[in-house]
Amino acid sequence: MAKEDVCKVTCVHEDKVNRIKGNIAETDPMSVAKIFKALSEDTRIKIAYALSLEDELCVCDVSNIVDCTVATASHHLRLLRNMGLAKYRKEGKLVYYSLDDDHVRQIIQMAFSHLEEGKHIGTS
Repeated sequence: MAKEDVCKVTCVHEDKVNRIKGNIAETDPMSVAKIFKALSEDTRIKIAYALSLEDELCVCDVSNIVDCTVATASHHLRLLRNMGLAKYRKEGKLVYYSLDDDHVRQIIQMAFSHLEEGKHIGTS
């Protein structure tokens, strides 16, 4: 059975290939991959999504939202912070987390928006 999703002949568009290879060489794809890896875990994406809906949440709120212990929430929040996706501030005995900047918020919200669009495609 022939595959429909592959080229039947070899044809390289060298101008496009060289331009894009040059662009990739000037970036750091591994760092970008680490961002997506950090967000690929179920609990962390829930936390990131929750933080995209609120300006900030304390660790206790996050643990209740994602139904985990405070220690587990804190671990995931720390990883998001270490990856540059979240930041925190202390207020007395409470620690509040927020997304690092609007770019992170946009990535999270676009992913969930894309998911919602996909649901509608199959129903029409």
